[in-house]
Amino acid sequence: MELLTGSTRAAKRRKLLAKLATGELPVLVGTHALIEDPVQFRDLGLVVIDEQHRFGVQQRARLMQKGSNPHVLTLTATPIPRTLSLTLHGDLDVSQIDELPPGRKAIQTTLMTSKERLHAYELMRREIAQGRQVYIVLPLVEESEKLDLKSAIEEHQHLAETVFPEFKVGLLHGRMSSADKDAAISAFRDGETHILVSTTVVEVGVDVPNASVMLIEHAERFGLSQLHQLRGRVGRGAAQSFCLLMSSSRSDTALQRLKVLEQSQDGFFIAEMDLRFRGPGEVLGTRQSGLPDFALASLIEDQDVLMLARTAAEATIQQDKTLAQWPKLAQELKRRYEKLMGGAIMT
Repeated sequence: MELLTGSTRAAKRRKLLAKLATGELPVLVGTHALIEDPVQFRDLGLVVIDEQHRFGVQQRARLMQKGSNPHVLTLTATPIPRTLSLTLHGDLDVSQIDELPPGRKAIQTTLMTSKERLHAYELMRREIAQGRQVYIVLPLVEESEKLDLKSAIEEHQHLAETVFPEFKVGLLHGRMSSADKDAAISAFRDGETHILVSTTVVEVGVDVPNASVMLIEHAERFGLSQLHQLRGRVGRGAAQSFCLLMSSSRSDTALQRLKVLEQSQDGFFIAEMDLRFRGPGEVLGTRQSGLPDFALASLIEDQDVLMLARTAAEATIQQDKTLAQWPKLAQELKRRYEKLMGGAIMT
């Protein structure tokens, strides 16, 4: 088994790719680097895509094209709306783990306004006094002239100097060097840092069971699926955990979206609500959300009809894969497929 990332040294990369091409290397684990053209498998049989929502539609397709129709297993805590719509069309079978690991408690999620900020800070102080830790997540690294939003760098300074001078406040963002990022995460994991101010780089791969509070600033700026992923950074230990969604938005739609997270911790329910708010994307296109191009049906309102259509399609294929019994159907499918391959989206 080998590991391939963007930082794998050239000499090791050459050896690794040569072994992969001959079939000498049976298992390769990696980042987006696996998608690049030089990576060629002798006979790719299984693709496992973890954190599937972090990959684009075309990236996933390129990975699958490296084999001859390989088995594909995708994993995510929050199926994106596109995945949900593809599921209805029979491309994917779904398995769901719908219970928490033993000993874990459901995360208490609360939508707050900036007027309630002091309550949030009091909760953090109480939790830190009990030996626990806190995440504060912001959408920006640096202040933007166009957007009236707090940035991670500014907020880190403000919290460390003014709000929590008695605590150690760490900073983590995507523009830091790998070494600095590792140092920030290690300090938090080892309990040296009480509060970690971060951008969304903490969304996946950071596992600190001692962290019990997550405050997400400008929560209306994030998608529901991303908020659900961020929330998953707390509640990883036995202690009761809290997720505070701070929003100053006056939009009813934005607040309605955020209330979904107060109601549920079920990734499928959240994805379904995301689907209602954002639309399922072009089912045969590459956008992952937005309004669909169906002339008559709606993926949200007409799910029963879509399931009937899927069942009928599966039965038809089982009866005759070549569709020789139905020449007009075969002809129409061929026409639509050619239209699709030519870049026109089917409606």
